Amino acid sequence: MAGNRDEWIFQTVEDCENYINEVGFLPLFASEEFPGGSVQERTKPWVWWTGNEKTDPWLWREQIAARGEIAYGKFFHGRAGFVSREWFPYLANYRRAGYDYDSRWDEGLATNRSRKVMTLFMEENADNELFSFEVKRMAGFGKEGEKNFEGTVTDLQMRTYLVIREFRQRLNKKGEPYGWPLAVYCTPEHLWGYVHITSQYKKEPEESGEEIYRKMKNQWELLTKDQFEAFMKIRL
Repeated sequence: MAGNRDEWIFQTVEDCENYINEVGFLPLFASEEFPGGSVQERTKPWVWWTGNEKTDPWLWREQIAARGEIAYGKFFHGRAGFVSREWFPYLANYRRAGYDYDSRWDEGLATNRSRKVMTLFMEENADNELFSFEVKRMAGFGKEGEKNFEGTVTDLQMRTYLVIREFRQRLNKKGEPYGWPLAVYCTPEHLWGYVHITSQYKKEPEESGEEIYRKMKNQWELLTKDQFEAFMKIRL
């Protein structure tokens, strides 16, 4: 797509953050639906999974999520990526079609499995930040319980009801961290406030979709409407 690829090589996490804030939307990995539009395609392949927090984009995602200024989650065709704070309300209106989660449930548009997850983040639980394994256990998923946990939380991220707040290590009985950092979920309203997240609700969802498309096309000139819809729309 538009631009000399060599001009867009990210050297630091700040390069990546600045670019996300410029373009609004940036997937983590390359895809056929959106060629040229990912962190992977703007970083050198040999810097991935090295464990060097200064140069490894896999670790940048942890840093960016933890700072709380850019949303991280599975927002793009069920795949991970970033959305800027400025543009998240447009995505929320486009994906939610004006429905807060409780309204979606009341209208019979949400599954019972998603309800079990979202109950952990609503009303008196609105400020919860929960490890993925905690959400799975508390919502009743597992061998003898509900199935398709990953699909359920992915759908909730695609619909912008959940984001990955950060990646944290678990604590042992002595309060010491151990193991790999794990995803911690929260709502975007917890991250940035209800007023900000719903600030585009006054528009029709299709209007927000058109604004997102124009924003993305300004950066990726060859992006077609078909590619945009294949990549950005929710698959039921």
